[in-house]
Amino acid sequence: MASIDSMNALLVDELRDIYDAEKRLTKAIPKMAKKAENEELRSALEEHLQETQGQIARLEEAFEHLGEKAKGKPCAGMKGIIEEGEEHMSEDYEDDDLRDAVIIGSAQRVEHYEIAAYGTAIAHARLLEQEEIVRLLEETLEEEKATDARLTEIAESVVNLEAADQEEGEEGDDVMMMPGRGRQAASGQRATAAASSRRSGASGAGRSGGRKSSGGRSGGRSSKAR
Repeated sequence: MASIDSMNALLVDELRDIYDAEKRLTKAIPKMAKKAENEELRSALEEHLQETQGQIARLEEAFEHLGEKAKGKPCAGMKGIIEEGEEHMSEDYEDDDLRDAVIIGSAQRVEHYEIAAYGTAIAHARLLEQEEIVRLLEETLEEEKATDARLTEIAESVVNLEAADQEEGEEGDDVMMMPGRGRQAASGQRATAAASSRRSGASGAGRSGGRKSSGGRSGGRSSKAR
């Protein structure tokens, strides 16, 4: 592994990391688009795939400005994000909207990683006064931000709402099954209350009768005294 001994070498290393990440995405994005059920989501992914090809071309142009060969180095960060996304997409979902919500989440993790990576590379290119490289990378950065915003809009306006509606529908089904049990419980409560009332009444009557008898005996004793 070559040592990084200057800001220029650091920028080249960062661009190679990003270059590998973008190359990986040209294989990962089609898989996401194939799994997506929502047409707007699928369209957004397919369009971003075309943008990714252009972003790779800009990186190759940036390497040329630096006098370096365009080649990548394994990007462990993007590799992990893609693998995690594929694992989530392969899960069993009761509704396609839930899978679409997962795809959006995975795609946005990709975008956020790229936004951070391009932002750092732009800052270093600016320090080196590589204004043409700054221009190239900023063009890509704006595309990444726009894609992230579009995914958020799709999630908030369509996909996540449909997934939530599906969940609420299932909860509604459960609630509809409850009234019978509720009536049975209420009937049982009324029966218990009635039984308790009868016991209370009987007990009260017994105590009252006992006091009257005691009063009679008392009256008898008074009569004998006289």
